[in-house]
Amino acid sequence: MRRKIPIGLENYKEFIEKNCYYVDKTWLIKDMLSQAEKVILFTRPRRFGKTLTLSMLRTFFEDERTRTGEKVDNSRYFDGMRIMEAGEKYTSQLGQYPVIKMSLKSAKQPSYEMAYGCLKNEVISEFKRHQYVLKETFLSSYDKERYQAVMNGRAHDEDYATALQLLSQCLEAYHQKKVIILIDEYDVPLENAYFRGFYDKMIDFVRSLFESALKTNDALEFAVVTGCLRISKESIFTGLNNLSINSILSNNYAEYFGFTKAEVEQMLEAYGISEKLSEVKEWYDGYIFGETEVYNPWSIINYVNTAILESNPFPKPYWSNTSSNSIVRDLVEKADEKVKSEIEHLIDGESIEKPVHEDITYDDIYKTQDNLWNFLFFTGYLKLTGKRFEGREQYLTLAIPNEEVAYIYSNTIREWFDRQIEAHDLSQLYNSVISGDELNMQRLLKEYLQKSISYYDNKEAFYHGVMVGLLGSVPGYVINSNREYGNGRPDIVLVPTDEEKTVIVLEFKHCSKFKELEAGCNEALRQIEEQEYFAPFIDEGYMKMMGYGICFCKKTCMVKKYNVNT
Repeated sequence: MRRKIPIGLENYKEFIEKNCYYVDKTWLIKDMLSQAEKVILFTRPRRFGKTLTLSMLRTFFEDERTRTGEKVDNSRYFDGMRIMEAGEKYTSQLGQYPVIKMSLKSAKQPSYEMAYGCLKNEVISEFKRHQYVLKETFLSSYDKERYQAVMNGRAHDEDYATALQLLSQCLEAYHQKKVIILIDEYDVPLENAYFRGFYDKMIDFVRSLFESALKTNDALEFAVVTGCLRISKESIFTGLNNLSINSILSNNYAEYFGFTKAEVEQMLEAYGISEKLSEVKEWYDGYIFGETEVYNPWSIINYVNTAILESNPFPKPYWSNTSSNSIVRDLVEKADEKVKSEIEHLIDGESIEKPVHEDITYDDIYKTQDNLWNFLFFTGYLKLTGKRFEGREQYLTLAIPNEEVAYIYSNTIREWFDRQIEAHDLSQLYNSVISGDELNMQRLLKEYLQKSISYYDNKEAFYHGVMVGLLGSVPGYVINSNREYGNGRPDIVLVPTDEEKTVIVLEFKHCSKFKELEAGCNEALRQIEEQEYFAPFIDEGYMKMMGYGICFCKKTCMVKKYNVNT
């Protein structure tokens, strides 16, 4: 019996209880215990398994108790898992530690008060989960009062900023063991606060929370923190000398976030779709973490789920639909000519080189274009293909990872171009097209192309999309794209709602060299005539017809008119 596909599940226990397909990442436990790092920060793109990983770590390490203090045995959740082969030194750690687990990803509210309130509720929830400590005599009456004040929401704001330290001390007193702290999506409240305008207030709170929990906490055994972006030590991890940062540039732990090639092959085989490997690779592979090739796990899971339901699944941009992709939109909208050219190179399958700065703050992201490129790299919108050092500066060669991410760029550019069109008065272009003024039409089209960001993966398809956008609202006309007329499919036909007006056919060509523009136009005009695109309109009784052959090359074009003799 095939295991269920875990769409949207992030709780390790649920994976096991519901018999879901789990790609075994439990060997991470052995590697972490072998490294003996005090505080480790994992930065990976969204939807690459960070939350599930922390849930797995909690299930393994936690000496879990009910709210009345009864011990919970979690050992069955690791039956058959790889970690159980690591030996007594590691398996003996199962269920041995009190664990504090907090997620900060709920703090996405429009005001500081609301975002702080969500973080406060996360703290309260974790205090309630461990309220069994109040039933014993290990705590002083003073600590019990403080604990209850936090748990009941009656404590002062400064008490919540240091609450994880208090909880650690109380758990250590009860269990007689130091505490493991797991913090998920630590940078979500900071990103939200930056864009909402209360960054300084939020960073003060999060810094205090982290300092008390991770720096001045004698009850701490070790901690794991996850996020998408590495925020500079100076802004949030002040003085945290025991912090080990593991980013997508790091070699160790590289295989534990995302799926390796072998894991993808095994999963496709398990569901009887091994023949889809090349398609899956083209769309969802391409990430390089350290020196390890990694597939996007969210997209793989969704693709396999679709394959179970459909006989011939078509790859879709699953990952791109999980957020607004605002960072790509910002890059496109703020692009100067140099950045436009770089985006064009990327979409055309080429690479660019940029200096890398791992220590940045959200305040820094928009100060330079290089910082924006860095953000795109660390959040999964670009992949590493090479690197070099020049003095103390590290330079990365970057490219688009796969078809799914290429879709994000192309779709973002299309949306941006549509907005540019909506913001312009196109009446001159419309008049030129309708009146047959090919020279003015050519001049105006060149102006629009110069402002655009080109992408040449489909060549004529790009220019076709531009023209549909430009001519989609010609007054008194209905636009038909790639419809059958005569013996073929002209690119665009503008059909008048008034039979006394002119039917207009446009055929497009693309060339790679400027000297080929005229030949391309002539080929388009020849196609209009040979395919008899106007025949249906002559039969219908239209009296006025006109065609255009347009050839595009990079950011210029040539326009030639075709007159119909009726």
